[in-house]
Amino acid sequence: MSFVLIDTPRPHVALVTLNRPDRMNAMAFDVMIPLREALEEVSADNDIRVVVLTGAGQGFCSGADLQSAGTVPNVEGLTVTSVARRSMDLLNDVMITLRRMNQPVIGAINGAAIGGGFCLSVATDIRIAAEAAYFRAAGINNGLTSTELGISYLLPRAIGASRAFEIMLSGRDVDAAEAERIGLVSRTVPAAELLETCYQLADRIISFSRVGTELTKRMLWSGMEAGSFESHMQHEGMAQLYVRLTTTNFDEAIRARKARRPPVYDD
Repeated sequence: MSFVLIDTPRPHVALVTLNRPDRMNAMAFDVMIPLREALEEVSADNDIRVVVLTGAGQGFCSGADLQSAGTVPNVEGLTVTSVARRSMDLLNDVMITLRRMNQPVIGAINGAAIGGGFCLSVATDIRIAAEAAYFRAAGINNGLTSTELGISYLLPRAIGASRAFEIMLSGRDVDAAEAERIGLVSRTVPAAELLETCYQLADRIISFSRVGTELTKRMLWSGMEAGSFESHMQHEGMAQLYVRLTTTNFDEAIRARKARRPPVYDD
């Protein structure tokens, strides 16, 4: 059985599903390595404009698999120290792959997002949660840190420093209603409406130009790492000029608005 599924539920949309519901889609290497490979495959598919990432069953992703971590490849002859470092790199690569994907990624958070699963959810570009979803930075509850897989970078930027500190130091659950209130997710919907809500958002994104959406994703992530307001504004300006001067998108948008029709972009 494949632990990661790729479907195309409607044109130009890929649904990537963590498919180990009996373990609440825990982050065993047998799941996460195929997930990275699936994300890379989808990113390279030029027919796909938006990606939806979700989990099978009742959980989105429950973090570390406490029963079996799975198989770490290519570690024969290495010490425990080296195996541990390479293991973490394999998990980090999933987060980096999400960032580098050409397409916007919508996280359909269908249930528990715990530990590394919390990190995985925050690494998506947009998050929509089912009413039963909840989030927990579980490492602190297990005698470890709550900081892994980039969450101490991403979470304060998503919800503010004080809230991030409180959630990660307390190890408490954040339910879907609170997650929406503090901006951790864009909205909360009944479970039966989760994927359809994500698909409707995907359809709206797809209606815009490919280069416009791809560069917008890149500029937003770049802005989170910018050294200064002015330098990033220069970066934004070059991206805007690039699209304006090398495509006919703007002219087509004006024509379409005058003709009261949807624009057709050929970029």
